[in-house]
Amino acid sequence: MKRLAIDVQPGEYAIARLAPDTGVPADLLAPGRAGLVSVTRTGGELSVICPAADAPEGAKVEAGWRLLTVRGPLAFTLTGIIAALVNELASAGVALVTLSTFDTDHVLVKQPDLSRAVTALKAAGNEVFLPA
Repeated sequence: MKRLAIDVQPGEYAIARLAPDTGVPADLLAPGRAGLVSVTRTGGELSVICPAADAPEGAKVEAGWRLLTVRGPLAFTLTGIIAALVNELASAGVALVTLSTFDTDHVLVKQPDLSRAVTALKAAGNEVFLPA
């Protein structure tokens, strides 16, 4: 597999859970907001990934995550990107959460595991870029 260029995004992220019948907090998706925001609704929850400072009030929040973004855009025909990242990080004992957007893939790791994650990704031949 082609080695990847991965950007560690600045700031802390949170994963939040709201009741499934909760409306999407409109301010999360306001134009001009910085950072990644992902909203997913299932029959059992409304799940939000966002900068920690923007975590919805009243949600069950798991904070302390760092966001790693594969430089894209990635073609939909590419295979194994998430599998490779998961394998590299799991082999280093790093717990993670993944998500994909139209253009690329993202991985969240807990802040205390960030150094170990970066080391593992670099050891696998990827380029990892830390925020300035």
